[in-house]
Amino acid sequence: MTDLATAETFLTTHARLLERARLDLALGRAGAAERVLSALAAYRNRDGGFGWGLEPDQRAPSSQPAGAYQGFTVLAEVVGALARGGAGAGDASGAAGTGGAGSGWDAARASDLAVGLCDWAGSVALDGGALPFSLADAASPGTAPWWAGADPTAPSLHITAGICAHAQHVRAHDAALAAHPWLAAATDWCLQQVAAQARPDSAYELAFVLGLLDAIVDVRPEATPQLQRMAAFVPPSGELPVHGGSDDEKLRPLQIAPLPDRPLRTHFPADAIARHLAELEEEQRPDGGWTVDFPSSSPAGEMEWRGIATVEAIGLLRANRVCR
Repeated sequence: MTDLATAETFLTTHARLLERARLDLALGRAGAAERVLSALAAYRNRDGGFGWGLEPDQRAPSSQPAGAYQGFTVLAEVVGALARGGAGAGDASGAAGTGGAGSGWDAARASDLAVGLCDWAGSVALDGGALPFSLADAASPGTAPWWAGADPTAPSLHITAGICAHAQHVRAHDAALAAHPWLAAATDWCLQQVAAQARPDSAYELAFVLGLLDAIVDVRPEATPQLQRMAAFVPPSGELPVHGGSDDEKLRPLQIAPLPDRPLRTHFPADAIARHLAELEEEQRPDGGWTVDFPSSSPAGEMEWRGIATVEAIGLLRANRVCR
């Protein structure tokens, strides 16, 4: 059984302020959305992008696609919590353009951060709206070589699909984002690349493509057949080995299809989901936290990943009704 009290102690003593606030959000505590957004904004640059180690293995201060991915991950959590009834909100006044979900200040602030992040993405995008894996100034002490050494002129389906997937979840509750030209163009680009692709290039690319297709089935009819086609590349175990990663590194079912009420989940055997849920509960360490199965590029990154893994594990267990 998940020990929430020990998990919270672990986050209090080991994690960033951002992950401590994300736990409060996951637990529906008052004012949590405001605290998450305030902590997230500390990683924002004047250009609207995110850097400064928001992605733990990308330590450069400059705005980067990796920071955009992590930023939209958090923003999707916030707007999702607000849409479920104002969980963690400071009041229930609603906000124009956000579906009236939760606190007006929280929803408006989340929208401001999301639109600014899309504006930044549009300003650095390559042809068609695609983003490179990293931009030219990605290198810094503590930054992983895969971020520091990426070609800034090469479009990446991997990172563009990952960013768009979370941005589309925000879009579902934010009219301003739904109308943003970069998000529309980048999503179109991803769909074109997927349709032309015989098979995915990597585990992460497949996971992010599936996440994007799942996020847009309500607005893009062509996403449904592509979701069915790409889901066929996931083996019955629901696990995707990460080639080139650490020994036994893999993406597991709940990392690919986290929510029980989404079309993507129907492509995963129930026993694979049940097995991963049981494993996830058992993987809580005696200190209350969870770990990741890949090495980090800095001591700070290693500790920050544990905080992220802990918040995400609790979120997954709660979303799948294993932990309350």
